[in-house]
Amino acid sequence: MRDVNSLNRVILVGHLGQKPDVRVLPQREQTIARFSLATSENFFNKSTNESTKRTEWHRIVAWGKLAEFCERFLDKGKQILVEGKLRTRSWQDRDGNKRTTTEIEATSIVLIGRREAGSEGEAAGPRPASGSGFHQDPAVSDFPGEDDSSGEAGGDVDVPF
Repeated sequence: MRDVNSLNRVILVGHLGQKPDVRVLPQREQTIARFSLATSENFFNKSTNESTKRTEWHRIVAWGKLAEFCERFLDKGKQILVEGKLRTRSWQDRDGNKRTTTEIEATSIVLIGRREAGSEGEAAGPRPASGSGFHQDPAVSDFPGEDDSSGEAGGDVDVPF
């Protein structure tokens, strides 16, 4: 049974730092894509009349068909919207040290921003959000270890705020 007072959901809008690293895991025959996403915030200091920009880098992981979408459509500098879940994992490196990382496991990616001029014969302009992304159906999840056997229809819970 799911705890209705708990939520693990991340929504980010940012720019890709590099083309996704896409691999096929041979033992599972599953595609995985990894990439970094930069989000920026502007701060204005009233006392000095200066504006400061702060950039935060996020590690993103996509599985299955969503990883294949990343390989095909994502490139360095593209602006995207990512929805997903925070995941922390640990492993031992070659020297025997315990390593830990926190990543966003993507469930949905939408292309936003501008299209490149001349790509697929279309002029440059804003890209509409609808129909230009990929959403991983959580009921048919490719994420390892994820079990959606809660028995709830659709898995969504109405939150009263």
